[in-house]
Amino acid sequence: MIHLNPAGLGRMPAAVRAVLTEWTRHEDRYGPHELEEHLDDVVHREIHERLAALLGAPAGATALFTGAADAFATLVPRLPLGPRDRIWTTPYESAANLTTLFALRDRTRCGLDVVPLRPDGDLDLEWMARHIDDDVALVSVAYVPAGCGIVNPVEDIGRVLAPYRCLYAVDASYAVGQLPVDVARIGCHLLTGDGWRFLRGPQSVGFAYAAPKLRQSLAPYGVEPRVPPHGAAVAALNAALGEHAATAGYEDLFPGLRAAVEDAPGTELITPGRIQSGILTFRHEELTAALVRRQLAARGVVVWKTVAQETPLYLPGRGVTTAVRASVHHDNSPQDIARFGEALREVLDLRRHRPVPVGARVLPAPGVPVTRIPGPRRRSAGRHLALVPNAPVHTSRLEPPA
Repeated sequence: MIHLNPAGLGRMPAAVRAVLTEWTRHEDRYGPHELEEHLDDVVHREIHERLAALLGAPAGATALFTGAADAFATLVPRLPLGPRDRIWTTPYESAANLTTLFALRDRTRCGLDVVPLRPDGDLDLEWMARHIDDDVALVSVAYVPAGCGIVNPVEDIGRVLAPYRCLYAVDASYAVGQLPVDVARIGCHLLTGDGWRFLRGPQSVGFAYAAPKLRQSLAPYGVEPRVPPHGAAVAALNAALGEHAATAGYEDLFPGLRAAVEDAPGTELITPGRIQSGILTFRHEELTAALVRRQLAARGVVVWKTVAQETPLYLPGRGVTTAVRASVHHDNSPQDIARFGEALREVLDLRRHRPVPVGARVLPAPGVPVTRIPGPRRRSAGRHLALVPNAPVHTSRLEPPA
C-alpha cells in the first residue's frame, strides 16, 4: 500500500499502535481509574515535555484536548470581547474554527473581518500592516489550510502584530509534524494541533500551546479542556512524539508528486501562494474526486477527497466542490511517487469509457487485485455545511445578522 494521506490520517508506527492497544486493553480489564493511576506521569509530565520540545515552548505551557478544533472551540469563546473589538480571519480558515468565530461574533457583537489575498494567493501582509490597530483583539491564521497546501507566513504575520494588543492564534493542524513549528519565532499566543496527522498518533487527541498573555485573558476560566482526551490515546501520542523525526523530508518528494499530477491529462492543480507544503490538491475536468480516490485505492494508493466547505471562504468561491488531496511524509519514497503517477494515469483513462454515475460501485481495471481500504470515520454532516454561501475572498466584514 502507498499511503499518501498523512494530512488526513497518518499511519501509526507499530510501536505506537502497540501502546494504544496495550492501554486500551488495560482499561477494559481494570477500569478507567486504574488506567489514570498508571498513566499519571505520562499524562501530566512526559507528554508535555515532548510537546514543549516539539513547539519550542516553555515547560507547562501546553494543554491536551481531543483535537485542534476542540481546543479552539474551548478557549476562544472564553475571551472577553465586546462590540468595539474586531477579529481578523483569513480565506483559508477552517469551517470548524469559523463556526466558533461566528458564534463569538454573534454573542459579543464584535466585528469579524477577512484579510484579503494577493493575486498570487498569498495573504496580503501590506494590507495587514496598514490596517492593524488596537481595535483588533484576535487574529486567527491557519499555518497550512485543510483544502490546499499553501504555507502561510505565520512568522511574518507575528512580526506585524507584535506591537499591538491583539491575541494571535495559529492553527497548526496540517503543519505540525511536517514543518518547523516554533511558537517563539511565530510570536503567537495560541497554537493548536492534532496528534493524528503528520505526527502519526491516534485520533481524538490534540493539544494547545497557551502563552502567558492568553492565560491572563482567559482568567478565571483557564485553559483546561471540557472533556480531556482518553488516557490510552495520550500515551500513544506520547510514544509517537518519541519516534517523531526531526524533519519531514517532503521537500525532496513534493516536486515529483506535483509533476505526476501535472503530467496526468485533464488535471488542475489547486496551489495558491508562492510556498507549498507536502500537501497537493487537484481536481479533474471530467472525473469526480470520489471516483479518482476510489480507483486509486483499488490500485493500492491511498489519498483523500477534500470537501470545499472545509475551507468555505476560499474553495467554493473558485468553483471547487470536491478535490483530491495527496500528501507525503518522511516515510514515503520516490518509488511511492512513481507508483502514484502510474496509478493516476490508469485511473484517468476511465474518462474514455462510459461515465460512471455518482455513488455507483466502481470496479478496478482488469488484472488489478481488489484491495479493501478502511474508509475514514464518518463525520457529522454539520462539518460540511455552507457557512457562508457565495462568500467573497476579498477583504470583507462578515456582519452579524440583524
